[in-house]
Amino acid sequence: MTTFLAYTIIGVATGCIYALTASGLVVTYTTSGIFNFAHGAIGMVMAFAFWELHVNHGRPTWISLILVVFILAPLVGALIERVLMRGLAGAPATTTMIVTVGLMVALIGIAQTIWSPSTQRQMPPFFGQAGVTLFGFRVTAHQIITMGVAIAVAIGLRLLLFRTRIGTAMRAVVDDRNLVALNGGRPGWISMLAWAMGSALAAIAGILLAPQLQLDPLILTLLVVYAYAAALVGRLMSLPLTFLGAMALGLLQSYISYVSVKVPSLAGLLAQIGPSLPTFFVFIVLVLMPEARIRAGRLVGAVTPRVPKLRESLLAGAVFVGAAAVLSQFLSAPHLLDVGKGLAFALIMLSLVVLLGYGGQPSLCQMTLAGIGAFAMASFGGGSVLGLVMAVLMTIPFGVVVAFLAMRLQGLYLALGTLAFAVLMDNLIFPRLYGNFGSKNVPRLHLPGMSFDSEGAFLVLLAIAFALLGAFVLALRRGRFGRRLAAMRDSPAASTMLGMNIPVTKLIVFTISAAMAGFAGALYDGLAGAAGPTDFISFQSLPLLLLAVVGGITTPSGALVGGMLYAFLPTILPASVQGLVPVTAGAAAILLSKNPNGLAYAIYDRLRPLAVWRREPARRMPEILPEEVGRLGVA
Repeated sequence: MTTFLAYTIIGVATGCIYALTASGLVVTYTTSGIFNFAHGAIGMVMAFAFWELHVNHGRPTWISLILVVFILAPLVGALIERVLMRGLAGAPATTTMIVTVGLMVALIGIAQTIWSPSTQRQMPPFFGQAGVTLFGFRVTAHQIITMGVAIAVAIGLRLLLFRTRIGTAMRAVVDDRNLVALNGGRPGWISMLAWAMGSALAAIAGILLAPQLQLDPLILTLLVVYAYAAALVGRLMSLPLTFLGAMALGLLQSYISYVSVKVPSLAGLLAQIGPSLPTFFVFIVLVLMPEARIRAGRLVGAVTPRVPKLRESLLAGAVFVGAAAVLSQFLSAPHLLDVGKGLAFALIMLSLVVLLGYGGQPSLCQMTLAGIGAFAMASFGGGSVLGLVMAVLMTIPFGVVVAFLAMRLQGLYLALGTLAFAVLMDNLIFPRLYGNFGSKNVPRLHLPGMSFDSEGAFLVLLAIAFALLGAFVLALRRGRFGRRLAAMRDSPAASTMLGMNIPVTKLIVFTISAAMAGFAGALYDGLAGAAGPTDFISFQSLPLLLLAVVGGITTPSGALVGGMLYAFLPTILPASVQGLVPVTAGAAAILLSKNPNGLAYAIYDRLRPLAVWRREPARRMPEILPEEVGRLGVA
């Protein structure tokens, strides 16, 4: 009984931390309509700032708490709202997602630059090992403080949002900013206050969670997935349900550990289920959630790049392959690997061009799908074409699973669902495919009479694959199905009224995208010759999406630019500032998220006036005879 009580108290304390994190998400969402993917990263940076003041510089605990929780965190939150979020009012969920994901990646890069991940750091708990004994179990002061703070925050937020004038104004801003302003409110200041509060709550959660974990940027940031699960229980609106979901999650995790101790034969299985519990939470909530209503309206002001004709795309592909063949003769082996890696990433990004650029369906699991393709290439055919075929066939069922999520969800909820799918694959599937710490040899493709073992030959193979897949993507966009995708992206309601079957369209586009990602993954790890579970962790899909948007999510050339940025950013920056790679990627995504056509279209738009051969001849005005002047009313 004492052991069970001990695990219950641990579960309640853990659930309180999840509740604090999730409540900050709910506050920012209910008051701004923006789901802050960077919420965990903000808490992580504040935990490091507290460690810097309290541990590294020896400042008293209470001074460090005041400086971080009540001054630094609110200022950061207000600055984020003023600089980034204020201009996103009414923007599509995909745009806000890109901005907040870019902010998350940038904050991780800043933290890794200031506090090197190679250095081990430990945050001491509040009041050390002090505590009280309850029913024979030692409850630490840190756990008591955590539970007390969570209860106080829950009561305080409830009273603030539903019993005060400023709370009512916060909830009104997300519905109609102009109406709030007409009634004498100041929407800008109200939004800044909400984001300041959300950042302060993230800081509290990060500081309370850090003593239980290693102070690591990625670990602390990605634990926000637990907050996603709890916040979704409350539908991102209800604070009581959010706290209930957080408590249930914390207790279930603790009880899984308890069962593992009592039943050693189940320890191995439960050790794998435990980290996946938030993912199961997310899936259950999303499945039970009512089907999303079909969105009306359309994108306004979007400039769609011109789609090249078949002849133009084939000619451009041939020139591209020729340039790669010439380049392969002059570059050294390390540089050939860098360019090949860029082409491999560009191949994966092409799957996002079809899915997000053409169809408007966000996905945070493309690297996971590429991992399935790499496993198939390593397991079948020994490097023959059979490996590529199996890579496509094995990835399609996983794409269908994600498509069924997309049939019920859209926008933010679809992005969260695909992220949960990727985390589930990390915890349950990839360790079984590759081994917990193992890897599989991935042979390079070989054809009868042709060898691609050299770096130059494999670079040409990747260029041929990109040219063919890019031509396929453009042909898809020119055809009838491409027009269906554009219609679904712009106005699902109008498409449904015209008789288009939205679920079937989503099923087809997710299947095509998954097959493309699997094909790309089969070639991706042929560069290194081996693949492991860490090569395709869910976090890698975030910078992949960011740089695809930066390059240009609506064109194959944009995927090429994004892939090269992904490969060469670590090479361009000096080794002393490698942490600035995610900062650069995040900042670029933030700046270019409002321009869905990205760098590739911006470059094309600047160079287009120089393309004299593309200009159409001026049309001569028809001559007007004198007797027609009166009839036409020309003076």
